[in-house]
Amino acid sequence: MSDASPDAYRESGVDTTLAVTSLAGLIERFRKTWTIPAGQPGNVRLPFGLFANVIEIGHNHGIAMTADGVGSKVLIAQRMGRYDTVGIDCVAMNVNDLLCVGATPLAMVDTLAVQELDPDCLEGIAEGLTEGARQAGISIPGGELAQMRDVVKHEAGKEGKGFDLTGSAIGIVALDRIIVGEAVQPGDVVIGIASNGVHSNGLTLARNVLAQDVSLYDKPYAELDGQSLGEALLKPTHIYTREVLPFLSGEGDLDVRALIHLTGDGFLNLRRVRSRVTFVLDTLPPPPPVFSILQHLGDVAAAEMFAVFNMGIGFCLVVPAHQADRTIQMVTRFGKRACRIGYATDRGHDDWEVIIKTGDVRLRGKGSRFETFA
Repeated sequence: MSDASPDAYRESGVDTTLAVTSLAGLIERFRKTWTIPAGQPGNVRLPFGLFANVIEIGHNHGIAMTADGVGSKVLIAQRMGRYDTVGIDCVAMNVNDLLCVGATPLAMVDTLAVQELDPDCLEGIAEGLTEGARQAGISIPGGELAQMRDVVKHEAGKEGKGFDLTGSAIGIVALDRIIVGEAVQPGDVVIGIASNGVHSNGLTLARNVLAQDVSLYDKPYAELDGQSLGEALLKPTHIYTREVLPFLSGEGDLDVRALIHLTGDGFLNLRRVRSRVTFVLDTLPPPPPVFSILQHLGDVAAAEMFAVFNMGIGFCLVVPAHQADRTIQMVTRFGKRACRIGYATDRGHDDWEVIIKTGDVRLRGKGSRFETFA
């Protein structure tokens, strides 16, 4: 693993540290809108900073809500001239977040902003959204199409092909079955479920790596089973409803104490668990080749790779240690690889939230950054 400076993401245009401080002011203003008292429909049940929030609707039920998009993956779709996968990403980024509070996803609406009304592009995006909804078991009851020629950007040589795609999804959850990680205890284990690859995060950094030689988008790699890097980067985010919903319905009588979608911030997403523990990841499987290729091409530090990308693990469940084997069995019956990747321990005086000890990688992180240690 490289020891290069862990600032490539910021230099690519994404400053995660500044994002945290900038968001604080917005959150303070938004919190002033929480005027409905507890027990009344519309009451906000969770704090900011989780994967989704829950709005009380009565009779011990809440509506879980979230919003997300596919980020700069739209620029890779433009460059590759393929639009039928990013819709799956849009569904995945939203429903996977809903799962993290224990909610069953129900529906999603999308907003599609375009430079021009290109029939092939629109058809491909609609195809992906429809396939994503099918995989997630949700409906798409509406959406918005906006022509924004002066706002939406395009990749060089793709004039008129610019677009942006976002969505907002809802799910339902019993108020006494909301999961935010408060029950996580030292000794609990982390079960990681494999990703499909890069998913829909960190692509600004990936694009910056490839900007030094754009022919790399089309170069086939034996490590990628003959796929080009562009094709590998377009592989859609996995939708984890099949693997996770059985746990939420009580199947197997397993005590799932936290659910984590590894999106932006990579393994630092574990810090969203609302229990004062440190997660030690000591049995991570080797990252899939696409990550090694990007790291080598861009000379990206290991600290940044694990703080930006999912590195082959797209979703995590935290369960008591004695339930680890049964949890893995339930996940793998759907054909997705799962394994124990670490455990929770008491947080030490240094207050580290995530520690990674795998292969030759030694990282410890809190806030928005990892740092190396001996």
